[in-house]
Amino acid sequence: MEVTTILLIIALGAGFYMAWSIGANDVANAMGTSVGSGALTVKRAVIIAAVLEFAGAFLVGTHVSETIRKGIISPELFLGNEFDLVFGMIGALLAAAVWLQIASYFGWPVSTTHSIVGAVLGFGVMYGGMHAADWAKVGSIAASWVISPLLSGTISYLIFMLIRRLIFYSDDPVRIAKKMTPYLVFFVFLVLTLAMVFKGLKNLKLDLGFSEAFLVAIIVGVVAAIISSFLVKRIKHVEQKEKLNVKQPAAVGKRIDKALVHLQKALAKSDGQLGSELSNVVGDLSTLHNDLSRKLDTSTESSDYKTVEKIFVYLQILSAGFVAFAHGANDVANAVGPLAAVITVISTGSFAAKSAVPIWVLGLGGLGIVIGLSTWGWRVMMTIGKKITELTPSRGFAAEFAAAITIVLASKLGIPVSTTHTLVGGVLGVGFARGIKALNLKVVTNIFISWIITIPVGAIGAIIFYYILQAIFG
Repeated sequence: MEVTTILLIIALGAGFYMAWSIGANDVANAMGTSVGSGALTVKRAVIIAAVLEFAGAFLVGTHVSETIRKGIISPELFLGNEFDLVFGMIGALLAAAVWLQIASYFGWPVSTTHSIVGAVLGFGVMYGGMHAADWAKVGSIAASWVISPLLSGTISYLIFMLIRRLIFYSDDPVRIAKKMTPYLVFFVFLVLTLAMVFKGLKNLKLDLGFSEAFLVAIIVGVVAAIISSFLVKRIKHVEQKEKLNVKQPAAVGKRIDKALVHLQKALAKSDGQLGSELSNVVGDLSTLHNDLSRKLDTSTESSDYKTVEKIFVYLQILSAGFVAFAHGANDVANAVGPLAAVITVISTGSFAAKSAVPIWVLGLGGLGIVIGLSTWGWRVMMTIGKKITELTPSRGFAAEFAAAITIVLASKLGIPVSTTHTLVGGVLGVGFARGIKALNLKVVTNIFISWIITIPVGAIGAIIFYYILQAIFG
């Protein structure tokens, strides 16, 4: 068997492994809030995400991909030594995939884009020196570590506080929720459609300017709002037989406060499943404590609360489905971009900054994403949906919608953002709205550390794999 054939087989295997890792880690983010809030079971979330991710990757994925992801290293480095590029791209795929698998095992949601960018950057700097990299682009990516979660967290905090004030704190939450639903649906469809036609469907030749895309989004939003106004009337409200207004003694609040202090100490020293369960208990108790401090009677919200949350279930599934589709369309390039570079060099003997991606390669990437999601996706879903803070459908909707808004805003402003970072930021925002005690700071710290080390780990891994491949085939 020829060396080029062996390298092609290894490259296809590495691309599939990378796609599997993307499915196991990144894709799980989209459905994590829905699972955590109880809007979807893990099984249903996997089925919905698998269908939409594969559709996004296969139908509208990147048919023409940058062969060296994000243009962060100069392609002129490899003139006359094209097979060094092959070793480097295979090494980058393997390094990013291994790191994503490790992160998925521990349930850390990390950016697949940053993983592959870090790997390509490390190989590029090792091969061509410090001047080979576009450090301005690297700097903008590093800045997004702070910008995207901060922006998304702020938006989700504001959305959730608005929902709370306008709906949950009103005298008749169900009536207000039904009245507001068409407006919420309008904004959801407006933002999601805008994101779809302005950014996510370039390969369908929908080359719309922002104003045209905005007009299309408004039309879709109005139609969806009209339909929702009819659908929301079908949601039945379970009447509460007796509305109690029980005032709790001050001592109750003080004792809950003391219990929280002890539970927080136990949580800080706990690991594994116990830590997760303690986190949920702390979240529930924090909510009770906050409600009591505002002199709210938690015993009166049961039926109204459930009816309102039922409305948000549909909104949340809708927004999660969009994120899954858009993710498949955009991020499959992380797996097929370097693979396209390898295929181009092996088949033509030269390379191009951009090259056509065969349709079967997109299918391979889509299949790998689905298998990764089905096998290990639950690990990251549990972190996003359960371990950071307690989520309900309304909180999950606020987090998911804030992430979508952030992606649209960042795209318009030209700021590179990670879907993972925006979603985690959204979840942190709704958790923070209930107080810092509602957040599992141990889990949050581990996530932040994993974000920081993603690029150096990918870089070192790519260099190691490059030397191994060069020693064998060079």
